[in-house]
Amino acid sequence: MHVEAIERGGHLRRTPRRTGPNIAARLRRIALVGASVVLIPAAISFALTMHETSNSSFSIRSVEWLRDHGGAGLVASVENFYYEFTAPAKGGPALRSLPKVGYGAGSAAAIARRAEERPAPVPSFITPALAGEGIWRPTRPDLARNPPLLLTTLRDQPEYPRVVSGLAWIDTKRTRLTLNPGRLEPSVELPRGAMDVPESARGTLLATFNSGFKLTDSHGGFAVNGHTYAPFTNGQGTIVGYDNGTVGVINWTYGPDIPAGVSFARQNLPLIVSEGRPSPDIGNSSDWGTTVGNAILVWRSAIGVDAHGNLIYAAGDHQTVASLANVLIRAGAVRAMELDINSYWVTFISYGSIDGEGPTKLLEGMERPATRYLEPDDRDFFALYSR
Repeated sequence: MHVEAIERGGHLRRTPRRTGPNIAARLRRIALVGASVVLIPAAISFALTMHETSNSSFSIRSVEWLRDHGGAGLVASVENFYYEFTAPAKGGPALRSLPKVGYGAGSAAAIARRAEERPAPVPSFITPALAGEGIWRPTRPDLARNPPLLLTTLRDQPEYPRVVSGLAWIDTKRTRLTLNPGRLEPSVELPRGAMDVPESARGTLLATFNSGFKLTDSHGGFAVNGHTYAPFTNGQGTIVGYDNGTVGVINWTYGPDIPAGVSFARQNLPLIVSEGRPSPDIGNSSDWGTTVGNAILVWRSAIGVDAHGNLIYAAGDHQTVASLANVLIRAGAVRAMELDINSYWVTFISYGSIDGEGPTKLLEGMERPATRYLEPDDRDFFALYSR
């Protein structure tokens, strides 16, 4: 510090010399400028993202932006706290009835199929079973005699007797499944197409349902129309559509690119069911907890395949990875993979008549409207057609 001597009464006294602005104030200004330099680009990025065309809500897009820009850990922590706080209490009064799905009574006569191909009723986890519990029903009257798509509901967690899961059984020999890119997902360069169910294809539309995690979260592969757009990872659960029209759910072992004969493929984390049993690692949250831990009770969905090569879709609120695996096994799945989670993304819709008329959600608690995939959607999804 600079000083100067002042003579007073024969004594010298040193006094400080002013050297400019206060250092603390200067540091505050520097910090403010630095914060502005950092935050302005972030603010511009956020504004541009919110300005993009989207069919997702502002709040969801804001959370997704935060997750994609360094806030994934914070978002996951908040989500985990929220779901733990809102989890249902164990026990309590049981339901007296189940939500109705499908058409008609769902009797064996109504779904007259060859015994070796007709799916058996799903055994109840809770006894006595409620009326219609686990009984498959067709989605509409004109397909009731030999339905390619069947629905049912059941209570799948005895410790939570009011929790209900929904199931859909898909005859892969009589249907055609397509994987459709969305507006924002997958986040790779590829031909996006219509990003909804094309008008020209709605005459044979049976159902639509959600796909998997964002590729940045699942680190999985994506292929459509016989072309790989995101590299595949060995050991990941994969739903695969083949050129001959068959569909499977497999453990991927083919390396980064799809082999010949594959029309589409979509990965999403390791299998949750293999050889008719839950994955031995199903208690390892690092395998299925990229965004929400595998034991957190939350909306979840999954897709499996039975011994005859038919698909089984399952979804429900207050599900863990293990409970979802168990309900799929109970329904006959020999292999299965988790799809997307959280109420905003889990959607299964069946259609009551041709041209996409009469859309109905599998479970009423699915948050998005029943018309979700009849307009361009942000996420990739699956569409099911009759052959």
